[in-house]
Amino acid sequence: MTVSTNQWILIGLTCLGLILIAATYAIGRRLIYQALFRLLDLVIKDEIESEERQLSNRLALFLSILCLSAYSNFLFKLVTSSPIQQILEGILDSTIDLVLIVCTGATFFSLLNLTYKIYSFSPIADEVPVKGVVQVIKIAVFFLTGLFVIATILQQKIAVLLSGLGALSAVLMLIFKDSVLGFVAGLQLIANRMVSKGDWIEMPKYGADGDVVDIALTTVKVQNWDKTITTIPTYALISESFKNWRGMKESGGRRIKRTINLDLSSIKFCDQKMLDQFSKIQYIAEYIQQKQKEVDQYNLANEVDSVSLVNGRRLTNVGTFRAYAESYLRNHPDIHQGMTFLVRHRQPTEHGLPIELYVFSSDQVWANYESIQADIFDHLLAVIPEFNLRVFQAPSSSDFRSFLSNQDQL
Repeated sequence: MTVSTNQWILIGLTCLGLILIAATYAIGRRLIYQALFRLLDLVIKDEIESEERQLSNRLALFLSILCLSAYSNFLFKLVTSSPIQQILEGILDSTIDLVLIVCTGATFFSLLNLTYKIYSFSPIADEVPVKGVVQVIKIAVFFLTGLFVIATILQQKIAVLLSGLGALSAVLMLIFKDSVLGFVAGLQLIANRMVSKGDWIEMPKYGADGDVVDIALTTVKVQNWDKTITTIPTYALISESFKNWRGMKESGGRRIKRTINLDLSSIKFCDQKMLDQFSKIQYIAEYIQQKQKEVDQYNLANEVDSVSLVNGRRLTNVGTFRAYAESYLRNHPDIHQGMTFLVRHRQPTEHGLPIELYVFSSDQVWANYESIQADIFDHLLAVIPEFNLRVFQAPSSSDFRSFLSNQDQL
């Protein structure tokens, strides 16, 4: 069996084509990878991690395969007179078309992944999460790629397949219900800036109390303070209420709201001995002098009989303590002086008279905030006896034992 000249020419062209295809793939992939790597280096401006290298390598692979498929299609069209082309024309055309379609979809996927990775390095990435939008685009690309693949295999037009999908719209809506709701909710979250990555949110219904670590198409992940992860449906952040502590972070202060319950039986008017003692306290020396002057002027103008402390105006130990607490906080370096500042009485109860501190610390870090709050109340609790006041405390078992022991001694 002899080989004709035309067949030798066909074999030579085929070998040359395979060599050209391999060279195109190798050179194209290398050039594309280098271009993407340089682009990443310019955009990120940091050391490129293995994940970014892998994404750019994958995108370069799909782009080179896409170029390879297009070149192969062009090469096979040139050998129109060969017998093998006439036999395998339909198979080769369909195969190359399928490769082109799949590689185009894969290229879009990789391009989206790489674009999102680059975007995640931008300063606004945490404030404007777009992961849900990217996932919706991926679903659309996957859906369209599948339609083109089916249309190529069945040799049908896309319009015919789309018209057939109209009858399945109800089923498709049921399948993609969560995705549609999540996409709509994600757009509302972005537009209204309701929640961003890194925000501290509370949602008791789902047991969520911590920082948002991920905002995806259908779920939002919250890392609680005990390091557990709570997953919340994205749409729930639109349809239900939740508390976002972002305002606290942006305000520059963190609220301290705590009370000290004073024993009501320890509250009394200040006599001269107490006033002399209080006037030696640095934080309220000026206050004592000013208030005593006002009291004396009032009592003198109204000819008040000073024999009894009940007559006229008098300073009380609880009022003086409240003035001390306010002056102490005014001079505290870690208290924000530009925000709400209150030292107030609350409604007396069976647990005594609550003195509430409603101020803001200038340090928002949790550990520092707790330390500041503890130091303030440590000091105030230690100072209270200096004003002849007592902190209310319910009797404990040791109190009862001490009382019974004293009764036995009597």
